[in-house]
This record gives sequence, C-alpha cells and structure tokens, in this order.
Amino acid sequence: MELDDLELAPKAPNIKFKVGDKVVYPHHGAGKVLKKEKKILLGEKREYLTIQILHNDMTVMVPSENTGVAGLRRVIDHATVKKVVGVLQDDVSDMPGNWNRRFKHNREKIRTGDIFELAEVIRNLAALEAEKGLSSGEKQMFVRAKRILASEFMYALDMDEEEAEEHVDSLLGHVTEGVEEQDAVEA
Repeated sequence: MELDDLELAPKAPNIKFKVGDKVVYPHHGAGKVLKKEKKILLGEKREYLTIQILHNDMTVMVPSENTGVAGLRRVIDHATVKKVVGVLQDDVSDMPGNWNRRFKHNREKIRTGDIFELAEVIRNLAALEAEKGLSSGEKQMFVRAKRILASEFMYALDMDEEEAEEHVDSLLGHVTEGVEEQDAVEA
C-alpha cells in the first residue's frame, strides 16, 4: 500500500477567492465570502475565509490554503446549470436495492461536492419517493440535497431561496410523473 492510498479525500486545487465571491461548500450549500482575515489559532497565524451560507443562516470559516481540501468551489455558470437540469431530467440510474447500501452510496456521491453527482442523487431519490417512498434517513438526505442544489441555483440564476426551491421541485416533476405513468400502464 502506498502512502497516497491512505489519503482520505481527493485534494482539489486551491482556488483564490475574494470578498464577495459566491462559492459552494459541498456539505452546506452556496454562500458568499464575507471577509478574509488573518487569525491566530492553535499558535498558528493563517488566513481564513468567512463564508455565509444563506439558506441555513450558517457562517463557516475555512483556511485559505485548505479551500481545495474543503471542496470549496465557485458557483456554477448558466451553461453548467443547463447540464445540471439535463441530469435532473434524465432517466433514473441504477441504485443499490438495499436502503442501507443505497443511503451510503448516495451519501458518498453528495460528499464528492460534484454538482452532477448531487443532481443524480436528487433525481433518483425523487423517483424512489414517488414509486414507493423513502426511509426517514433517505427523506432527510433528499430534502437536504435539494436545499443544497437550490442554494446554488439561487446564485446561478439570481433567484430568491423560495423561487430556487420551487424551481428544483418543478424540474423534478417529470420524474414523479414518469413513475405515475408507468404505474398506470402496469395496472
């Protein structure tokens, strides 16, 4: 086993952010860089970004040199929004049948910070919910994932929080309609 094999998370490149930049913190959603400041923590002087995550009124601090490790990235542009919408409207992909394995599988996809993986999880869980319902853990995951995506759409499409959440729900409408149509055909 190589030392590289022990790395916990793939290291993304560090991006230099400025005050006012709109960013995505994968585990919490989109926000805005409020300030950059040097602080002494544990005897070390480092530069930190203070980021306000709007959709849940959270403020996080990330060391500037660790933005890649944290998965911090810029909010997607309009061209990427169109691709994300394509993923949301695509056919459901294969998922593990066992809810426990499926939960772990989906959690790992969300943790990557990849917007397309997030959209795939949301689409698949929407279809599963329409088909047979979700476990309470999957339901929480689904709601949280939709809020993270909506928070990014908020900035990318210049919407308020409620509009962005309604937009995500409307994009998922075809998924639930497709399941309902399939059920009607099978009946």
